[in-house]
Amino acid sequence: MKVALYARVSTHDRDQDPETQLVALRDHARAQGWDVHAEYVDRAPANDLLRRTEWRRLLDDAARRRFGLVLVFKLDRAFRSVKHMHDTLDAWERIGVGFQSVREGFDTRTALGCLLLNLLTSLAEFELELISERVRTGMDRARRQGKHIGRPSVMHSPGFEGRWASARFLRRKAESGRPLAASASPVGEDHFYLPKVHLGLGAGFVGLASIC
Repeated sequence: MKVALYARVSTHDRDQDPETQLVALRDHARAQGWDVHAEYVDRAPANDLLRRTEWRRLLDDAARRRFGLVLVFKLDRAFRSVKHMHDTLDAWERIGVGFQSVREGFDTRTALGCLLLNLLTSLAEFELELISERVRTGMDRARRQGKHIGRPSVMHSPGFEGRWASARFLRRKAESGRPLAASASPVGEDHFYLPKVHLGLGAGFVGLASIC
């Protein structure tokens, strides 16, 4: 079986060498009689997925089924949260790619691994609920303190007064020119509508006739 070896060290851990993890991974793969497809090594924090370029390359190769198992030294070398772990392993399970960590002995191909994966589903949902609860608590506290919740009002945006004055001027100018324009139209004034213009007020397109 072909396996992918993944190692990661944080940029804050300058004394760490990914080779320490790779040696253990190579020895484990050799003992199992597995062929190493490739070694993927990142030097970045777990939550910095943008800088974890080798992790993204591993995900692409897994999607192409270039190996049947991903081998890591420890769980936290690969995943940044319970949800991240669950979502990744669930996606790999669907395409037939297994996962194993040497230190914890976690293996998704075993019955115990499947049980743990199901537990991860519950833990991921619990983690999301905790985050949502913290957000709601923070918003409630902000409201009690009289703070604004959500996007700032367009009326408080820089330059609003100037744009509003220009809009009113355009409306008055357009209204004064409406009868003249309608007289040149075969539909008559009652059915003649002015085109909508964008006023840059942050609310999309506003009709001139709707401005007070």
